[in-house]
Amino acid sequence: MKANLFFKYLVCYLLIVISSLLILNTVGAGRIRNGIIEDNIKSMKAEAETITSDYMKGYYSGNMSIFDVDNGLKTIDTFAGARIMIVNAVGEVISDSRGPSFDENKNRRQLPQWLLARDSYIGGNIKELSENSIVAVISPIDIDFVLKGYVVISMEMSGVDKEAAYSIDTLNICFLILGLVFFIALLFLYRISIVPLRAVIKGAREYAKGNFDYKLKEQRNRHDEFRDLMDTIEYMAKELSLIEEYQRKFISNISHDFRSPLTSIKGFATAMIDGTIPPELYNKYLNTICFETDRLTKLTSGLIELGKFDSHQALLDIKEFNLHSMIKQTVETFEGRCREKHIFLNLIFEGDAALVMADKGKIEQVFYNLIDNAIKFSQNDAEINITTRAKGNKVIVSVKDYGIGIPKESLKKIWERFYKTDPSRGKDKKGSGLGLSIVKEIIQSHGEEIDVISTENAGTEFVFTLSKSGV
Repeated sequence: MKANLFFKYLVCYLLIVISSLLILNTVGAGRIRNGIIEDNIKSMKAEAETITSDYMKGYYSGNMSIFDVDNGLKTIDTFAGARIMIVNAVGEVISDSRGPSFDENKNRRQLPQWLLARDSYIGGNIKELSENSIVAVISPIDIDFVLKGYVVISMEMSGVDKEAAYSIDTLNICFLILGLVFFIALLFLYRISIVPLRAVIKGAREYAKGNFDYKLKEQRNRHDEFRDLMDTIEYMAKELSLIEEYQRKFISNISHDFRSPLTSIKGFATAMIDGTIPPELYNKYLNTICFETDRLTKLTSGLIELGKFDSHQALLDIKEFNLHSMIKQTVETFEGRCREKHIFLNLIFEGDAALVMADKGKIEQVFYNLIDNAIKFSQNDAEINITTRAKGNKVIVSVKDYGIGIPKESLKKIWERFYKTDPSRGKDKKGSGLGLSIVKEIIQSHGEEIDVISTENAGTEFVFTLSKSGV
């Protein structure tokens, strides 16, 4: 059976409480009892010194009778709760706060010499003092450097044990109250952590099933890490939903873009084989087959290029080159298309040369795709401006046309793969919808930025940056 987190918390809590109570009532109780005994010994020693100073000096100097001493010791016994004896140098009891001090026949009680040789005693009973276990203090009475006797103060251990038990009981009650408080805290911890965690787990399972519309509603008013976790997971689900939608569109688009030319190629080739197309028309339809083959080649090349960026296998050959010279060479490849549409390409360069550090082949591909798009969506007798200017350690490049422009709702989508603003699959059927995706991937792989500004029926401008050489 799988133990949930709350059960583990509860087991840990019970282990802590039980082990703490055991330690408190064993090791703790012993230390408290020993502490009380030590405190009582210190207190009795201080009391013995007071008795010697206040009573015994007066007694041995003849200023105080034995009866005065007895009364004083009985009073001290009442407040201190300890038996007090005065014994002479040979151990005979001459005063006892809880018994007769002496008799006329001089038959005095005598304390054992081994006891008088010690300064304190903790242990079993001594019949002369008590029938129960005791703690005692023996303090010598020195008058003018002469040993006159001893002050013996004793206390039964039952009183010490009672005091220790009271202290332990007080600590146990306090600990149990704290244990109740900690248990309430555990329930609160369960409420604020495990309950939302279970909600997150449930949501993750729903998302794993593909239910990306599921909402994490548990404690939405909280503002802590769990709220951040919920928001992050919901964002992840939204992104997964978009990826799933993208995959569907990708499959649909690539199926369409491959199926259309393949259908044409197969249809024309079959028609030539079975004689439907006469030999005198072969050249016409072979040109069409070559055209469709070019479409497939470009589409395949584009997919391979994007796949390299996706898998981080697109290695850049960063070198210094003259950007202006490279732009001029690229523009020359469009001379025939520009002549057909009477389009004029204006090259507006700042300075004679612009040395940049980049992958020349990749940047050529960027310019080819941008200029190709600009020509494709420009009317006849139009102009296209290609501009460069320096700013700090960057060269800012612009490719601007005055063609049909991009609808506002399409501006954020133009970087998507296979996206075409014309729902009929594009004005130019040869386009694959991958050009701008490749452009963005190349610029971003250089650590640069690219942006687009467009107005319908007014034109479109693509602006991106490249790093200057020597910076």
